[in-house]
Amino acid sequence: MDRLATLALFVRIVERGSFSGAAGDLGISRPAATAAIQELEQRLGVRLLHRTTRQVRPTGEGESYYHRCAAILAELEDADRIAAGAVSGLIRVDVAGLIARTMLLPALPDFLRRHPSLNVHLGEGERFVDLVREGVDCVVRAGKLVDSGMIGRTLGAVEEITCASPAYLAAHGTPTSPDDLDGHQMIGFVSSRTGQPLPLEFTVAGKIVEVGLPARVLVNGSDTSAAAAKLGFGIVQAPRYRFADDLASGALIELMTDYPPTPTPISILFPNNRHLSARVRAFVDWTAETLAPYLSQ
Repeated sequence: MDRLATLALFVRIVERGSFSGAAGDLGISRPAATAAIQELEQRLGVRLLHRTTRQVRPTGEGESYYHRCAAILAELEDADRIAAGAVSGLIRVDVAGLIARTMLLPALPDFLRRHPSLNVHLGEGERFVDLVREGVDCVVRAGKLVDSGMIGRTLGAVEEITCASPAYLAAHGTPTSPDDLDGHQMIGFVSSRTGQPLPLEFTVAGKIVEVGLPARVLVNGSDTSAAAAKLGFGIVQAPRYRFADDLASGALIELMTDYPPTPTPISILFPNNRHLSARVRAFVDWTAETLAPYLSQ
């Protein structure tokens, strides 16, 4: 393995915390990865990695070496891009499912035409992702940013609505304001951070009012939440674009339009300790451009 490939391997091992994960990402065997790092440490005369049966992490010297190597590799990739006029390689992204299916995937052919040497691994999820450990370059998420050790770029916000099925409203009545919610139920969307159902939110006289309702059905996925609402299990709040077809068909009825939920921000995040490569910058810029028509600023 040449010197540059060894540096790329070392950087990937630190980011993944795993020889096997890094070897798999780079298409080499684990023994070859182990031998290359051992040779690197022997050449430098310093131990770069602490190895245990469960985890690999850099030593103090390894941490400093990692940051220098990551910067060198990012600069080299930029130089290649400038010389070739294109970005290349694989970018691994993780996107909340509905955003992936309704916003990004239909426009993805345009991105691939712009960058014919770039491949995209598109993961779909809503859980918290450890970008470095899982080898993901960036994620697109809906919701308020929390301190996660990542750099976040807020792209805009989507309008939220409150709705329920005709069957539910026939059984429980149609509330016209938050004061009418006694005796009602909600679809309990469980927060991945707190493990508790999120309350409903309403704007009342310019202030945000949170209302927690009983929930006999608890979910942790937006698709399941939408399906439960259409089956009449309770009131739900979600982005308007999610329910556009259901509202048009009458499968769901919008409620309390004078008391809207707060808009939900859409953000793209990437690790703060990883130099942003040309291919990731290309995807970030394209994502911001693609989502702009759906978002308010």
